[in-house]
Amino acid sequence: MFDLAIIGGGPGGYTAAERAAKKGLTVVLFEKKQLGGVCLNEGCIPTKTMLYSAKLYQNAQNGSKYGITLDNLSFDYEKIVARKNKIVRKLNAGIRTKMAEHSITVVNGEASIQSATNHIEIACNKELFEAKNVIVCTGSSTVIPPIKGLDSTSFWTSTEALDTKSVPESLVIVGGGVIGLEFAGLFNTFGTAVTVIEMAPEILPGIDSEIAALLRADYAKKGITFHLNAQVKEVSNDHVLFATSEGIQSVNTTKILLCVGRQPNLENLGLEPLQLEHFRKGLAVNNHMQTSHPHIYAIGDITGFSMLAHTASREAEVAVNHLVGIEDDMNYNVVPAVVYTNPEVAGVGVTEDSLQAKGINYQVAKLPMTFSGRFVAENEGGNGLCKLIFNEDQQLLGAHIIGNPASELIATATLAMERGLTVSEFKKLIFPHPSVGEIFKEALFTL
Repeated sequence: MFDLAIIGGGPGGYTAAERAAKKGLTVVLFEKKQLGGVCLNEGCIPTKTMLYSAKLYQNAQNGSKYGITLDNLSFDYEKIVARKNKIVRKLNAGIRTKMAEHSITVVNGEASIQSATNHIEIACNKELFEAKNVIVCTGSSTVIPPIKGLDSTSFWTSTEALDTKSVPESLVIVGGGVIGLEFAGLFNTFGTAVTVIEMAPEILPGIDSEIAALLRADYAKKGITFHLNAQVKEVSNDHVLFATSEGIQSVNTTKILLCVGRQPNLENLGLEPLQLEHFRKGLAVNNHMQTSHPHIYAIGDITGFSMLAHTASREAEVAVNHLVGIEDDMNYNVVPAVVYTNPEVAGVGVTEDSLQAKGINYQVAKLPMTFSGRFVAENEGGNGLCKLIFNEDQQLLGAHIIGNPASELIATATLAMERGLTVSEFKKLIFPHPSVGEIFKEALFTL
């Protein structure tokens, strides 16, 4: 009998396996596809690999601003895709090696819970495995909306968009969230005419609306067309019909990419007889990641809450710590989010929009990123914004940034929030000069 069985080998699953094994637990990990989950194989890593190629190409196009001139600039999209595949294989092998180093039993196959009484029985590949506890982390899948004509249309999800060997002449992206905007930037950089259709009043729902509007304006200058408050009504292989306040409109396209969200994978897990409590479309958990069954934990996208790889990794640590008796709680207030567009967008904590909706008083310190000398030196003609939100006791409630490298900068704000730093305490941090991170200190002194 294993101390712990883990169903799903994504960031949550392999992190939980490693942490549990290091604490002396015997672990079996089930994965029906490839270790690394969607994040490594079809999401985070593949997109960031290709977006980095796009960033290099865009920088080369703008090289004359920095005194660098390149003649006959071109790109080889097949090589970009091949490099992406190479990176994925390398990291996948690294996870397999890590599992072996910690004596974790890895079973390739679809697992389902057969019973959960004195112990938990799990079936996989016609074998029966026993465990004292289970962590379910089977991730999520792309939502396919009920749009007229979709069943007879050759559309893309993010999976197909990552595997294409050439860029389309034109592309309509249905959904202006994180995934949609990252693909919009990728294909726009390589010459595709991109149109984004979003139902909400602004792109990137949930992101600070001022920051989102700045990104939309930047992308519009690069040639990306946006239709907001728009609902897709019908599609075919060469056009999309959508409704706005101005009536029905149509746009022709070579390809359609669906990016309207993801939903938890709960099917074929054998959970129905257990009658676990649900939250949204996922499994409900407490702050130790336990479901309504005390020996069944759930982490990652399957909770239907914070669908981010780093959230799953932290939830894995919390679950394992609880299993071994270490006090630990999941704190969702300090989970950062990043949009790997160019420029990058990052945020942590509350937004002005959410505070205004609740009528909560707050203070804002914000500055253009151009107040950082390092940012100016490396972003010729670039704009950006750093926004810090404080409560009446001057503790940091949220931070929101547009401008490179926002994905790296946001960790500083996350740490400040985790530690409950006040404005006066935050001001005492010493940032190296010149660094883009100095923008925090400059913004703090505007209060």
